[in-house]
Amino acid sequence: MNRAVQEVAKKYISGGKLTEGMLNRVEAAIRCYDPCISCLAHALGQMSLWVQLVSVAGEVIDEIKAW
Repeated sequence: MNRAVQEVAKKYISGGKLTEGMLNRVEAAIRCYDPCISCLAHALGQMSLWVQLVSVAGEVIDEIKAW
């Protein structure tokens, strides 16, 4: 799952900014590895997801949340 999210990040993050489209791709990557999350997200009405872009120094560059 971590590798899938990493590949999404490599492809969809540009200029240090996270986008809604990238968040959707991360969600799709996670769903591939956790089939139960689809039912849970459906029951709750939405999948909660919080993504942070962190520099090699550990500083948060950008973040995006979907509740």
